[in-house]
Amino acid sequence: MLKIFICEDDLGQLKHLEKIIKNYIMIEDYFMEFTLASTNPYEIISYLDSHENIRGVYFLDVDLKTEINGIQLGAKIREKDQDGKIIFVTTRAEMQHLTFQYRIEALDYIIKDQPEIMQHKIHECLKIADKHYRSTDKIEKDRIKLKINNQIKVFLLQDILFFETTAIPRKIKLHLFNEELEFYGVLNDIETLSDNFIRIHQSFIINKQNIKEINNKEKQITMINGEICYSSRRGLKILKKI
Repeated sequence: MLKIFICEDDLGQLKHLEKIIKNYIMIEDYFMEFTLASTNPYEIISYLDSHENIRGVYFLDVDLKTEINGIQLGAKIREKDQDGKIIFVTTRAEMQHLTFQYRIEALDYIIKDQPEIMQHKIHECLKIADKHYRSTDKIEKDRIKLKINNQIKVFLLQDILFFETTAIPRKIKLHLFNEELEFYGVLNDIETLSDNFIRIHQSFIINKQNIKEINNKEKQITMINGEICYSSRRGLKILKKI
């Protein structure tokens, strides 16, 4: 699901943008959710720092009246969300060239002076973002991206057995058929990456397509390579429904 972010220093403009966007995604039934609207650019950065694999649509003012402007915020967003759609909504037409200097690849640069045109362009940006997301989502349903050792790595779902927590806080172990990898993250974020992933226990997420056997009595799930994961009662109930 695409996450919507707004960063605008004027609270009135912030609420206005939020209303335009929320109304349109509800009417069009886009696969989007409103995540964060803030006057503080560092809240956006903090959110992206604490969540993996975000796919977002970002509406940014340019003059944020903070240590960083909207263009610089856009550059930081681009580092963390390479496929994100960044839209500038501003009165500062003269700063548009900076989007090229910072290599932000903005979807649009919308001037606020004409409200009706501004609203139309926001709608068009949401339409484009949704269309792009749906087209890439079909391709990416058989794979996921994970950040491991400061690199984005792509894994085919069919190669993934399960994830488990480790003794080190926020460190997760990924079990593949012929390899184990550790990386920092949280299982709550991993769980949302694929419909194939099932949270069977506080410490385990399994790939349902690679289950070999379910032992309800022992609360054990055997994967097709022979490795065993432990399930809670709730996890077993979820597995019965698949």
